[in-house]
Amino acid sequence: MSCRIIATTSHSYASASLTRKHSCLYSSPTRFQRHPRLIARVDRVARLTMISTNAAANPCTIGTPGQKWGPEERATWLAQTTIKRSYKDDVLSKLEALKTNFDVVQYGELSYSKPKYPLFAVKTRQTGGAKPTVLVTGGVHGYETSGVHGALTFLETKISKYTDTFNFVVAPCVSPWGYETKNRWNPSAVDPNRSFTTESASEEAKALMDMVASLGVPIIAHFDLHETTDSDESEFRPFLSARDGEEYVPGEIPDGFYTVGDTENPQPELQAAIIKAVKQVTHIAPADRDGNLIGSKMEQEGVINYPLKELFLCAGLTDAKFVTTTEVYPDSPNCSAEECNLAQVAALTGALDFVQQALLASTN
Repeated sequence: MSCRIIATTSHSYASASLTRKHSCLYSSPTRFQRHPRLIARVDRVARLTMISTNAAANPCTIGTPGQKWGPEERATWLAQTTIKRSYKDDVLSKLEALKTNFDVVQYGELSYSKPKYPLFAVKTRQTGGAKPTVLVTGGVHGYETSGVHGALTFLETKISKYTDTFNFVVAPCVSPWGYETKNRWNPSAVDPNRSFTTESASEEAKALMDMVASLGVPIIAHFDLHETTDSDESEFRPFLSARDGEEYVPGEIPDGFYTVGDTENPQPELQAAIIKAVKQVTHIAPADRDGNLIGSKMEQEGVINYPLKELFLCAGLTDAKFVTTTEVYPDSPNCSAEECNLAQVAALTGALDFVQQALLASTN
């Protein structure tokens, strides 16, 4: 059986599955109007059942259960990956168009297939006096599409509102190989978003860390754009367990947008501002029956916290005061790809509006 790590579940498949299985409930508008909570519960059960079924139907057959992968198993996995879209057409072409108004600088190049995967950052041009610097990162997990295109859409449509206050450094596609193959890992079966450490095994993470260090300026805010997909549970986590020689224990995927703050610096008001802004675009993930989101306690509406530096996450690579990781849910039948991009943009503008006001208040 083919052993892919990530291939995002399509909206249409999820929607069709729910509709077929529960068409009797949707056939009567009166019953729907009387029991909207019942419909929501049934939909959630059906969605979770579908995810679990997909995980059971696509077990990883690489390696020996209970034993960590070695070079041979990683090579077997890599041989089964395929190119599914074009970094050049989807990302580099858009960066080229941005050169009129921004400095688009190459900060590295992945060795996997030179010169196919150059790494770029977009910088605002210095005007006026010293301004605080904001870092935006997308595509650390390359398959998380709206992280990449949300960052690009922000550059194309909204950034000009904030350039009088901030300098920006935007790395919209940190993992271009992962983008093209729709993978969470890099070709070495390493997760870049667990690799922001001095001894990094990820070229993607190391290149970004070196670029940020070379800026020579403090970062006031860092916003890292991600997605949580159904395939995280149906495909990625079973493969992760196989890679690490561990038993796969099923979990749940949050149904909606949420953010991940820093346990050591949670900034609850910042997270609340982001949630408020994103509500105008898409729905916010509710807690599960245990009050958790993706296995962590929900601290406030749509917010969990992780120890970012301890886990070597991208959002922990700086000492910025204002930090968040956004998590868009692209597999909702009620959220289009464009709305996912706009949710990322709303998260950025909501965060920047908050930081702008916080800085203004601190000077008064």
